[in-house]
Amino acid sequence: ALGLDEKITDKVKKEINKFTKMVPSSADSAVIRNYVETILGLPWKKSQKTNSDLKKAEKILNEDHYGLEKVKERILEYLAVVHLNKAIKGPIICLVGPPGVGKTSIARSIARATGRDFVRMSLGGVRDEAEIRGHRRTYIGAIPGRIITSIKDAGTNNPVFLFDEVDKIGADFKGDPASALLEVLDPEQNKEFTDHFLDVPFDLSKVMFITTANSIETIPRPLLDRMEVIEVSGYTEEEKVKIAQQYLIPKQIKAHGLKPKNFSISEKTLRDLINYYTRESGVRNLEREIGSLCRKVARKIVSKKGTAFKITPAGLEKYLGKKRFRYDLVEGESEVGVTTGMAWTQVGGDTLFIETALVPGKGKVQLTGQLGDVMQESAQAAITYIRSIASKYGIEDFYEKYDLHIHVPEGAVPKDGPSAGVTMFTSVMSALTGNPVKKDVAMTGEITLRGKILPVGGIKEKILAAHRAGIKTILLPAENEPDIDDIPQSVRKELHFVLLKNAEEALKYAMEKC
Repeated sequence: ALGLDEKITDKVKKEINKFTKMVPSSADSAVIRNYVETILGLPWKKSQKTNSDLKKAEKILNEDHYGLEKVKERILEYLAVVHLNKAIKGPIICLVGPPGVGKTSIARSIARATGRDFVRMSLGGVRDEAEIRGHRRTYIGAIPGRIITSIKDAGTNNPVFLFDEVDKIGADFKGDPASALLEVLDPEQNKEFTDHFLDVPFDLSKVMFITTANSIETIPRPLLDRMEVIEVSGYTEEEKVKIAQQYLIPKQIKAHGLKPKNFSISEKTLRDLINYYTRESGVRNLEREIGSLCRKVARKIVSKKGTAFKITPAGLEKYLGKKRFRYDLVEGESEVGVTTGMAWTQVGGDTLFIETALVPGKGKVQLTGQLGDVMQESAQAAITYIRSIASKYGIEDFYEKYDLHIHVPEGAVPKDGPSAGVTMFTSVMSALTGNPVKKDVAMTGEITLRGKILPVGGIKEKILAAHRAGIKTILLPAENEPDIDDIPQSVRKELHFVLLKNAEEALKYAMEKC
């Protein structure tokens, strides 16, 4: 009735035959019975009909999530191909992004949009290969791996299967689960996935595998090679406001037993909540803070102190206490030796001020502010380049008469990376020439010994942080020009972008006196 291959049918018949000749009380009897029941319970030929109505799928994806355009586009492309070619292999998608941006929930949404069952397996801390491949039947208490068990529970051979936190997978003396996953996540091999317990191939090629990770750095390269990586970047302030209004506030109002008339919050208050009470790429903490406000309101309603509460910016401090975070605003006069850089952090972008002081001495360079090795090397490269062009600016003997001290404030926060090279160069040049740097200009880019500017990462997050801080002009490496397209139109039109090929070009746009 299952319509299995001849080889598998023969194997199962032999096992059943063996079982009939055994004493029910023997240990092997239970093992064979468990094995036969597992094989008969698997959905060998049972598939769910995939929804190929693109309009309906797009509506579901947009209902569940705001933004995430690249992910949605990829899923709709996949559904379009399924509609045209019924025998397509399931794609292996890896959603990479910071915590709280909706990677796990978009996988659920994909299952709903495609009309399939959803199966989730968390790989965080999994160290035993048997979790993936199962145990051989020679072991006492042998069971199939979690993949076959999940497929059996789903009852269909084409569910959406989520491997959560694939970057947190471990390895020890029990084997390497990441290597066991190679066969599962290879579209060319997974049509004959063999679980140790079953010992017969099971076709996983129809399953749509989705993996999530916070960083691709810790995913083993051979595993990463089999996946199509889709970056899910952090949300902008505008996106967070929309997500809060459309999803988080209605959800929290319902969860806390309130009605929409009991609780309202203005857009200005939401922006203050996002900027001063949370610092994250996703919206997890924002949802927690909205939940906290809902609880305060619920208590007041139960205490009969009112029935309708509108949260104002002034009310935030009353409900949630003093502001927990601040973000830099570029204010005041242009200063000599102080430049604004842009940094990428785990919770989004940030602005970074770099200060250079010139004191009488003998050419010593001091770097402070908890700078990592790469950042210190960037400063050394910038200073060497300045020495090579010193005669052009009339500062030939600075390294014989002066000591340089470069400091990056917020000294308790470790900083690293090559992208502050051009910022340090401009700061030192400003200190040496006495020419102030414009306050509303921010820059990023790696510098070489020949003064070339190399591209850097995290451009979207960096530019959004600079815009929030009141920056008007952004200096970027010329090779980062394509990244400007990722910036929301509303932010892009308020900024002036300058593309740099050489560090000296930065001086022309950043200095007060060109």
